[in-house]
Amino acid sequence: MWRALRNLGGGLLLAVALSGCQTMPPPVATSGPPLRADLDQAAYGGVASAQASVTPVAYAGEAPYRLDAGDRLRVVVFGQDGLTNSYAVDAGGSITMPLIGAVKARGLTPAALAQAITTKLRGGYIREPYVAVEVEAYRPFFILGEVAAPGQYPYVPNMTVESAVAIAGGFTPRAQKAAVDLTRTDASGPTRASVPLGTPLRPGDTVVVTERWF
Repeated sequence: MWRALRNLGGGLLLAVALSGCQTMPPPVATSGPPLRADLDQAAYGGVASAQASVTPVAYAGEAPYRLDAGDRLRVVVFGQDGLTNSYAVDAGGSITMPLIGAVKARGLTPAALAQAITTKLRGGYIREPYVAVEVEAYRPFFILGEVAAPGQYPYVPNMTVESAVAIAGGFTPRAQKAAVDLTRTDASGPTRASVPLGTPLRPGDTVVVTERWF
């Protein structure tokens, strides 16, 4: 009889354990960070401020880089030495090439710009053009406030806010070192957020190191 009760008790415990396992939620598959991620959300994993609601952050695997004024591009038109050259994106957001004149670059990826150039060249100039575009030099970033040498500096891929501060000579004794203000502009306009030093930097960003109060 005791053996039967022990077997019954073991069976009940097993049933309860299996029931508990069935109520746990299944694993959730994720596809990486969203294209438009708020700076605070990406940096802290917390709730964003109203001023920084839709700022994209540079992640590996994020959408391709989009061009803007200040970028320098290498445009190669195969078999056409007169068209192959380096071109700067001007303040109006365009590059100017022989034969076809101004081509809008702002907001386009390098691949999309190559397609736009191809379309223009095919329209009465070259029968089957083959065009490649790459970024030769990114537009600069800006760092202001409590650093030794505020100003404009060339952007280098994979930079963070911390490396930008180092390039600007480091913090002054009065600098707030825990976080800085980062302003980023995209198609929807500028957004601003307070971010930690490990936040990835993008071309055209403005970093402001504020003064600490104590």
